Amino acid sequence: MKLLRFILFALAWVAAVLCAAWAFGALYFDFPKAGPLIAIVFLIVLVASVILVRGKLLKLAILFVAFAVVDVWWFTLKPRNDREWQPDVARTAWADVNGDKMTIHNVRNCDYRTETDFTCQWETRTMRLSQITGMDAAINYWGSPWIAHPIVSFQFSDGLPLCFSIETRKTLGQQYSTLEGFYRQYALIYVVADERDCIRLRTNYRREDVYLYHTLASPAQARERFLEYMKTLNALHENPRWYNAVTSNCTTSIRTQRAVKIRAPWDWRILLNGKMDEMLYQDHAIATGGFSFAELKRRSLINKRAQAADQNPDFSRVIRDGLPRSD
Repeated sequence: MKLLRFILFALAWVAAVLCAAWAFGALYFDFPKAGPLIAIVFLIVLVASVILVRGKLLKLAILFVAFAVVDVWWFTLKPRNDREWQPDVARTAWADVNGDKMTIHNVRNCDYRTETDFTCQWETRTMRLSQITGMDAAINYWGSPWIAHPIVSFQFSDGLPLCFSIETRKTLGQQYSTLEGFYRQYALIYVVADERDCIRLRTNYRREDVYLYHTLASPAQARERFLEYMKTLNALHENPRWYNAVTSNCTTSIRTQRAVKIRAPWDWRILLNGKMDEMLYQDHAIATGGFSFAELKRRSLINKRAQAADQNPDFSRVIRDGLPRSD
């Protein structure tokens, strides 16, 4: 019993310290004015209280109560759409859905000279749900093989593909930080874009590794997923949400935008999404051409084709040359 009590007490202390550390970060990053100063004062008061107060349970209670107070305040913070956004996320897309006909506003189609030097064009595109023939998944890496960014692209029989990239919406001068991504520093944005914008930016200008896979979703399934994106687009356009590196990121949002009863089972590779293509391969969700996963991935790297196509108006077809279309 003593050993069990010791283990439980040790676990409680670990949890309490982690909660206190999270609360410190919330104050440091998200407190509207003088956040670092407020966070340091909070930490000093917390440490002094734990040192001076007698009783092990009371010390633990102080840490958990402090966390709860900060947590209650933190959840009152609300994102806004009316801020000075960086030009590539200056507008949010939204859609008019009228039966089979859909009109999407603020489709991004930037003309890039370099990664940071570009002119954004915002287009309105009209399409028909019945013309969606399938969907592809592009997965791009910029460093660790464990972390990636997915882009879902829908194919139309009578028009160009349309990309959806779930990203952080940053204000002017703001840079992405993984640590800050755990707090309320960025709004969530669904970027709707032409492939010559969203994919070419990553292959030709950021020089990230981009792998493109054709999913085995039927036209009916692709249309169902497209409508899920439309619903989320309009919801975010009216009511912005926070980005969170764990709970509301580029991959978890794809899963949670689905109704609970039809969501895919949780898989650790949804969080460590650099392995997401391996998960899709094992779940028979992407076309493999009968290749092993290693060979399929080698063939699916599209950087050279994208760089060769560059300004080619047939960019979307060129980057798909040679990709498996079926199992």
